[in-house]
Amino acid sequence: MNDETPDEGDVIWLTLDPTLGHEQQERRPFLVLTPRGYNQKTSLVLGCPITSKSKGYPFEVRVSGVDALAGVVLADQLKSLDWRVRRAEIAGRVDVATTDAVRSLVKRLLAIS
Repeated sequence: MNDETPDEGDVIWLTLDPTLGHEQQERRPFLVLTPRGYNQKTSLVLGCPITSKSKGYPFEVRVSGVDALAGVVLADQLKSLDWRVRRAEIAGRVDVATTDAVRSLVKRLLAIS
């Protein structure tokens, strides 16, 4: 991992283990929803895993804007993770519309107006 701090809209690769049940596992892409300043100060990122296997669930958002990364963001699997300990690597950035769509679904899921 380099010392570059992830920013909102970045897709990072990190290890999600340990996990239980239906949670996404292993090393995978993850969409960052928190701003760089927060991520730098806390070593945490809040975001959602990305999977290549779409099941057509209402909380999936198609990834757009990152070359060589096809899949969907799982907006209903919001997580806070230590990006430094998990050795995150920045893979690219999604477009603003993708980030906004994920945020909208998270707000709906949490009943935030």
